[in-house]
Amino acid sequence: MGIAALLAVTALVTMTPHEKAALLVVSGPPAEPGVGGVLVQRWHLRAPRPRGALVFVDQEGGDVRAFKQLPPRQAAANFTSGGDAFAAGQATARALRRAGVDVDLAPVLDLPDGPLGSRQFRSPLYGIAFARGLAAGGAGACAKHFPGLGPLPVSTDERPYVRGVLRPRDIAPYREAVEAQVPCVMVGHGVYPSLGPRRAVLESTTYRLLRSLGFDGVAITDSLNVLSSADPRKWSVEAVRAGTDLVLFTSARSASTAVGALIPLARRGELDEHVLRVLRFRASLGR
Repeated sequence: MGIAALLAVTALVTMTPHEKAALLVVSGPPAEPGVGGVLVQRWHLRAPRPRGALVFVDQEGGDVRAFKQLPPRQAAANFTSGGDAFAAGQATARALRRAGVDVDLAPVLDLPDGPLGSRQFRSPLYGIAFARGLAAGGAGACAKHFPGLGPLPVSTDERPYVRGVLRPRDIAPYREAVEAQVPCVMVGHGVYPSLGPRRAVLESTTYRLLRSLGFDGVAITDSLNVLSSADPRKWSVEAVRAGTDLVLFTSARSASTAVGALIPLARRGELDEHVLRVLRFRASLGR
């Protein structure tokens, strides 16, 4: 067992059920103390950040930037070489670290025939290069949206339930991400009959597929506030039991509710595997 793993185990045995549950929740502001992460949004850039929480941000490039004054200036689709993408990732990481951010929820690894337009790289290899640049600059990358939005007719931000047929080439970029040691993967809301009848983020087959690629990092959900009618108690528990390590809520109220819902699982030891992964992730970022 490596030093980081040993330290994670040591920390785990001292944690209360509430601390374990809170560690698995990423919250929009104003986040409550003890949550594992806080998502910085462009309309809340100066919102208080709980002490010790990992700081996440959507800083993909172009129009999708919480910090409009920081790189990358151009959208993913405008990169024409891996070298340029790497340089942009490195510059982005350095700027984000100066802003107190730990993790960029990027790159998008959905194939260019997908529904996200300029958010998609011309080649997913450029996305991998961007992720390598983030690592070189000292920030964590989080590839998204596993297992791929390429086969979906529209973005899952536009419709509540979007079906598509998963293709082998949609998975391929994530094999490259594993090779590149990308530490975090975001699981999306697409619905793929080959994985099950529900959205991927709630299907255990999704996470088994991700782990079968050799991924041993942290899996995080896309925002579980995608449906205003969704019950954060139910979805947080179902997502964790399916295999996610972190549940993301843009609403602080939903995030607080999720913490409470996860405490019974913590008491039964159901969260320990996920807590260990998150603790190792935190350690890799100097937390």
